[in-house]
Amino acid sequence: MALANFIDRAATAASQVLTDFHLGDFKTALEKHVVAVAFDGNAVSCAEGRATLDLTVRLLARLYPVLAVLPLDDAASTQAQALERLAKSINPKIGIRRSGKSATICVVAGAMRPSLRCPTFFMGSEGWAAKLSRTGPVGSGSSSLPYGAGAASCFAAANVFRTVFGLQLTGAELDENIDLSLFTYSRSNSGDPSPIEFPVDLGETHLVGLGAIGHGSLWTLARQSGLSGRLQVIDHEAIELSNLQRYVLAGQSDVGTLKTEFAMNALGSTALMVEAHPLRWADYVAHRGDWRFDRVGVALDTAADRLAVQGALPRWIANAWTQEHDLGVSRHGFDDGQACLCCMYLPTGRSKDEHQLVAEELGMPEAHDQVKTLLQTNAAVPHDFVARVATAMGVPFEPLARFVGQPLRSFYQQAICGGVVFQLSGGSRLVRTVVPMAFQSALAGIMLAAELVKHSIGLPASPTTSTRVNLLRPLGSHLHDPKAKDSSGRCICSDEDFIGAYRRKYGNTVEQLSKVSAG
Repeated sequence: MALANFIDRAATAASQVLTDFHLGDFKTALEKHVVAVAFDGNAVSCAEGRATLDLTVRLLARLYPVLAVLPLDDAASTQAQALERLAKSINPKIGIRRSGKSATICVVAGAMRPSLRCPTFFMGSEGWAAKLSRTGPVGSGSSSLPYGAGAASCFAAANVFRTVFGLQLTGAELDENIDLSLFTYSRSNSGDPSPIEFPVDLGETHLVGLGAIGHGSLWTLARQSGLSGRLQVIDHEAIELSNLQRYVLAGQSDVGTLKTEFAMNALGSTALMVEAHPLRWADYVAHRGDWRFDRVGVALDTAADRLAVQGALPRWIANAWTQEHDLGVSRHGFDDGQACLCCMYLPTGRSKDEHQLVAEELGMPEAHDQVKTLLQTNAAVPHDFVARVATAMGVPFEPLARFVGQPLRSFYQQAICGGVVFQLSGGSRLVRTVVPMAFQSALAGIMLAAELVKHSIGLPASPTTSTRVNLLRPLGSHLHDPKAKDSSGRCICSDEDFIGAYRRKYGNTVEQLSKVSAG
């Protein structure tokens, strides 16, 4: 058994939420645990149960070095090898146990109870509703909806993490019972519509950003039956090894693949027409002849990138995010009197430019002019630059020598964000950029996909702009987070030129837009 070869990236994420973090102690804590995944015929016989098992293994295998795969009856045995192969595609050196005797934590899908004496979380779903219990099985529903099933996996993985590291988390009590609808985001699913079993036409939908949140959305859309329409996927990058820490669909064999190509393959079994655009959003907009963007899902990393998407004036936007402690999704029109996407990300005060932030992360704030030039020209970083970074960071040069000759952005993403310097410094050089845990990004992506599907079939809009979830604490009873329209007059949704351009694009008055959002 062994920790994954991208564990330092996972450690970087954990260091941002755990108190008194030490890299060696973190790895030791993981190596002490055997996480069991138990399941029965009820789970493997239905789409919801299979989806829960699939995502659970994808989440756990990225962090824990030993899993126990435990079929609880003969009907479940046929699925065991497939789950083991899935775990090994993520971490080839992961330890697989076929007995629960050494299990220290267990997650269960299905209707049966395993005979284990360790903390146990029963996960399941019923259509839109995600379910979790510490007292007994909750079962899996018979629909083809992946939303509750996927969210249940995220809640289970979060509770496993809180069990292992509870002493280093604030308010990290375990969830006793969850019955959360991803349709209403309330604890009761009584307001959910009937399961979606008919074809779902997404029309033309854009998914911008195919990183960790984007992977959560792709996982979800790939499991929604009857999808049709055109999906434009936009991202200019390729998958890197460090991305495997939280890209739930990616395995070792996917490193180096363009994210847009990966997205096309992931959705290949659906009836969606997927069109790949390995570009930045601004370049995609510049090359697109039609300036209408009816529905856009945003899974981007920075406020500046989100502002750029809103600046192109899509008709409707769903935006998902992860932060240090919470995650969420927000919904935005533009000419409807509600908060647009820019309202949520308007800068306050003087903000630093990217080159200044990167220079600070590299430990050389005084070199911001050189960093700016290297970023703008995409030039290779010279030997002396990498040597200076090593000195500034207090780490040996030799492990960083392989980055000489690479573009600065690649050096920064791999050495700093990817956890190389973090590992070399024994965890003392913390990364300022927020690196979420896999279960956080996955849930944000599932929520984003749910919003895109709900909007495409005309289901009633959420009563609030934003919904937030904190997976590092027990699930709150109030997840809705109303966001008011910016009142300062600085936002583009208060600018008559932008409002006029929006109305010329779509020809909708405020009243017409309200009818559209109401379904």
